[in-house]
Order: sequence, then structure tokens, then C-alpha cells
Amino acid sequence: MKKNQLILFLGLFLLLFSEPVFAQKKVLTDEEEVTEMVTKEMDELFKDKDFLKQKDKKFKDVKGTIVSDISVIQSGKVSTLFKVDSDINNPSFTNFLLDYIINYKFKFKLQKQQRYKIRYTVTF
Repeated sequence: MKKNQLILFLGLFLLLFSEPVFAQKKVLTDEEEVTEMVTKEMDELFKDKDFLKQKDKKFKDVKGTIVSDISVIQSGKVSTLFKVDSDINNPSFTNFLLDYIINYKFKFKLQKQQRYKIRYTVTF
């Protein structure tokens, strides 16, 4: 009986103290992997209900493509965002989109002192 209680206690102990390991963000090191994850997360962001609701509220008729350079730093935050090209001639929408992206935090981290610049194209 004591042996079963000890095993149960150790199992619960490991479960409780190992959870923070699972909650940590993945640290990416490869440039292709970072590019793939940024593209994936940006695609998901622009299909998200909250984004579409905000976009449709103010900019329902906006259609076109925007090409931008997104720089991501160690913490997974966007450090710089530069609009490279666009066929959307609505500065208010461009500012809305740039603010939305700059405030986004990716679900991954980079190694210390790493920074990647990714070219991303979005079509509305």
C-alpha cells in the first residue's frame, strides 16, 4: 500500500513540476523554419474572426495585395515592418494593417541576438 502511495505521489509531483516545460515557446534556429512559421501565423492571423471583423467594419471594400518585410526578434515580436509594394491605395487601411501586424507576437522565439527578416505577401 505504501509503495502505491509513493508511486502516486511521485507521479503527481512530476506532473505538476514538468508542466511549465510544456508551456514554453519553441525556439527556432533555422531561417527556413522561421520563414515558414511567420508565413503560417500571418496567414492564420488574416483569417482570424477578430481581424476580419475589424477589417470589414472600416475597410469592407478594400481589395488588393500588400508585400511587406517583417523583422522578427528574439522574443517573437515584430521589430520592424516595411511596406515594399502595394496595389491598395488606401493609406488608412495600410496604417491599420501595419499597426495590427506590429502589435502581433509570434508563438515562437529565436535564439539570443537573432533577428530574421521575412518577405510576406498578403492578398485581400
